[in-house]
Amino acid sequence: MSPFASPMQAHHQRTEGIAVVGEAVRRVAPESAEFVMEITANAPTAAQAVRDNHLKTTQVTQAVGSAGVQPADLQTISLNVHNIFSPGPWGSPPALPGYGNVPQIGHGVFSAYSAGAHPFGGPAGAAEVQLGSYCAKNTLRVSVREPGRVGEVADAATRAGATILGAFSFKASDDAGARRAALEAAARDARAKAETLATAAGKQVGEPVAIAEEVVASNGAYLALRSVMPFTLGAGAPHAVGDLEYYARVSASFRFQER
Repeated sequence: MSPFASPMQAHHQRTEGIAVVGEAVRRVAPESAEFVMEITANAPTAAQAVRDNHLKTTQVTQAVGSAGVQPADLQTISLNVHNIFSPGPWGSPPALPGYGNVPQIGHGVFSAYSAGAHPFGGPAGAAEVQLGSYCAKNTLRVSVREPGRVGEVADAATRAGATILGAFSFKASDDAGARRAALEAAARDARAKAETLATAAGKQVGEPVAIAEEVVASNGAYLALRSVMPFTLGAGAPHAVGDLEYYARVSASFRFQER
């Protein structure tokens, strides 16, 4: 036996049996949707940036409220303020002159750096002033109770000045139940496949000796892939566009029953 063999491979080398893969898909209509949006406001001072962000957030809240979103459906994820340095009204400093062209300063002569002049061409006293601006960002999670209106809500938020982050997420009320149902169906499929193959080989399926499971939830992606790659994922096509799909896969090994 190879020293790199997995426990399941090692078991197959010692015991006569059969290994199969069971699959199942459970479809559930989504009952809600959510997305994340960000609201930003820039101002010369931090206090002004916070006030402007609050005003802009109120406008976005009213906009999504007209699309059916309740105040309780908005949850603040983070609110922070960043300082953003800006070079000043005269722009960035120009390139310094070449080494041989550096102006010389004589005794008591400050023609190039005379009082009231900025070394980079800016106004007087600008060297001591560091200008900047502040950006206030408010990130919120938006829950939409009618999943069919999530696009309408997102459009309303965007028109009011928000930025949508990431993709929409659709949810079922009983997510755990849907996963469990898909997993149980995949386990039954694995057992049925094992019994069919064992009967064809003149054997009987005994007790399982190894089981591994996986459940993936998607918005129609599994069946859409099956429709274009039937030889890879099995034949089939989406039955209902927009339904949540819970795809379960169970890998099981069974020992042949002794006669």
